[in-house]
Amino acid sequence: WCIYPMYDFAHPLSDAIEGISHSICTLEFEDHRPLYDWLLEAVGFDAATRPRQIEFARLNLTNTVTSKRKLRQLVEEGYVSGWDDPRMPTISGLRRRGYTPAAIRAFCREVGVAKANSLVDVAMLEHCVRDDLNNNADRIMAVLRPLKVVITNYPEGQKEYMLAENHPFKGGHRYVPFTRELYIEQEDFMEEAPKKFFRLKPDGEVRLKHGYIIKCDEVVKNEDGSIRELRCSYDPESKTGGATANRKVKGTIHWVSAEDAVRAEVRLYDYLIETDEKGEVPADFLAAVNKDSLEVLHDALVEPSVRLTGEGTHYQFLRQGYYVVDKDSTPEHLVFNRVVGLKDSWAKAKKG
Repeated sequence: WCIYPMYDFAHPLSDAIEGISHSICTLEFEDHRPLYDWLLEAVGFDAATRPRQIEFARLNLTNTVTSKRKLRQLVEEGYVSGWDDPRMPTISGLRRRGYTPAAIRAFCREVGVAKANSLVDVAMLEHCVRDDLNNNADRIMAVLRPLKVVITNYPEGQKEYMLAENHPFKGGHRYVPFTRELYIEQEDFMEEAPKKFFRLKPDGEVRLKHGYIIKCDEVVKNEDGSIRELRCSYDPESKTGGATANRKVKGTIHWVSAEDAVRAEVRLYDYLIETDEKGEVPADFLAAVNKDSLEVLHDALVEPSVRLTGEGTHYQFLRQGYYVVDKDSTPEHLVFNRVVGLKDSWAKAKKG
């Protein structure tokens, strides 16, 4: 009996029988090529028409494992919720995370094909995703960690609608409700602010995006010292078209109407694997699993315009990043996944 390694025997024969011209493999199969060629010659396939094996370097990403065995281990041992977990580098995981086909194709073109093993910074993939979504995702306002604002000199019960731009390049508009009680981001207010803090602070002014200029007059606190709400006043003439519309203030912040905002669950994803300074995954990759790779915010607030939005719809949350509607979302319970933040470290590195 002549015993052949099953894969090395089946691989060239199936290629030749099926009429394959080029068999593309990763570099670990380079040592197998002499056997591949010998077997086809020994069986009698014509040298002019038989397939050729060509090797290329596999795509290795920082903060990422791509081994099927390791990915299966992450799923089976409960480190992720399944094969389509948005932290997984699977097709279903990338799709659920909100990475678009166009962005992935752009990334592949940028990386190219190499013969030498290398490690690609995952920030390069994020740059391609960010670039695609910047051109295609509509803008909305969402407050992830709400802080209540009461505009004391705005008439109770009154509501007006602010004209807001959907996209800076593609155009389109929507109307955003404005009321006496609003919510802003907690981080957009600081009681003891440094000199270059250009957001809201006691006796300070900011412009509400698409709306009025407001001034913080009073900070209302709970018994434990935490801030319950801000009491502010607004400049009625600072809206577009008003007498003081062009009055300059250094800060502009986003907001949502307390009466009309839709509560949403927002899932903030980070890298699943922590790597060393070179970006390489250690041999004991399970010990490098980032326990803080998912943060879930249950009380985020978004504009009412997204109430009936469908799974897979992308948005840029102004000043926050790019988000996609998750498959778990329903009209009664909106769920968003963070796709990628606004900061583009890869683009800055390229310019440098």
